[in-house]
Amino acid sequence: MKFGVVVFPGSNCDHDAFYAIGNVLKKPVEFIWHQSEDLANCDAVILPGGFSYGDYLRTGAIARFSPVMKSVEKFANSGGLVLGICNGFQILCEAGLLPGAMMRNSGLRFICRHVHIRVEQTDTPFTNAAQRGQILKIPIAHSDGNFTCDEATLAELEKNRQAIFRYTTPDGVGRSAAAQKEADDAGNPNGAVHNIAGVCNRDRNVAGLMPHPERVVESALGSSDGLVIFRSMVEALVGAAKATA
Repeated sequence: MKFGVVVFPGSNCDHDAFYAIGNVLKKPVEFIWHQSEDLANCDAVILPGGFSYGDYLRTGAIARFSPVMKSVEKFANSGGLVLGICNGFQILCEAGLLPGAMMRNSGLRFICRHVHIRVEQTDTPFTNAAQRGQILKIPIAHSDGNFTCDEATLAELEKNRQAIFRYTTPDGVGRSAAAQKEADDAGNPNGAVHNIAGVCNRDRNVAGLMPHPERVVESALGSSDGLVIFRSMVEALVGAAKATA
């Protein structure tokens, strides 16, 4: 298997993602320049965090038109695994590969700190190594992480179980539905609708999340919970390879 990490002008988490895959998980990984339309026979593609094109106009709006995104879209439509992290999530939304859009944080400030997210679904290539309800401690660093969509899209998203990560408190558990919502609201750092921290597409092969799993892949970093997501991708690729062998 081989991972590809797309590099846009302004990406600043590309090396972190590369390190997580290549140095921690010991899997082949390659940088893919934004002007290339060749995904280098990669089995999974990561769109990293940062400030692509300086976030001018709107986050992800310019990167969406980079030549590489034509190949990413084709790759995704053929069933390839695509993960967008922070700015990468914003790009995937702008490209129409994920539902919804990103608004300015409700507090109108850049937020950089650890948050807690709950794994809502485990039947995706990005969460299969987790337990449903598992709480992950992962940092955020964004100004425009307020996930939003219209009511019809939100209803479909929830119906199809596409909200795979949700902001919550450290324990992430309420004794009732009302208490659960209160806990999730309390853990929401940016005002995201339904406390959504990450979503996948209907086919479940494309996902995006605002927190940065690549920044917490070793215990020395204060958490290694980010490995859950990358290990899930590895397991999914191994399983796919065995199925076609």
